[in-house]
Amino acid sequence: MRLAIGSDHAGFPLKATILDFLRKEGHEVEDFGSFDEKPVDFPDITREVGNSILSGDTQRGIMICGTGVGACIAANKIPGIRASLNHDVYSAHQCVEHDNVNVMAIGAQIVGPVLALELIETFLKAEFNDAEEFVRRVEKISQLEEDFRR
Repeated sequence: MRLAIGSDHAGFPLKATILDFLRKEGHEVEDFGSFDEKPVDFPDITREVGNSILSGDTQRGIMICGTGVGACIAANKIPGIRASLNHDVYSAHQCVEHDNVNVMAIGAQIVGPVLALELIETFLKAEFNDAEEFVRRVEKISQLEEDFRR
């Protein structure tokens, strides 16, 4: 799978471990930063990850910040991006299966590298369940985006 990945400075150390794992698993990964531990604003990185998905250059994204919360909020402000904060295995697959999530956010200060890799592996293996109830709900999410555009 072709993936977009990004982090802020708090997520940068964990991102290196994740990048190694993803490449060993055969994924193509586009890294949008940060590229060191100097302070950076996660919304800027999140914008690049989201644009990559929306343009079709990548299929899914992974954002890593301190808690994952800020990156998840920022990603969900981008129309067409559905992001989920995932710190447990169940939500890492269920968010894709039921909500067609395309960006996973994780907190480097919340989960360690072993759990982070398990979460990511679970997220990437999950597929959207196209049962009518899930399709209908995702369409309603898209309609909310349209209704609240300015």
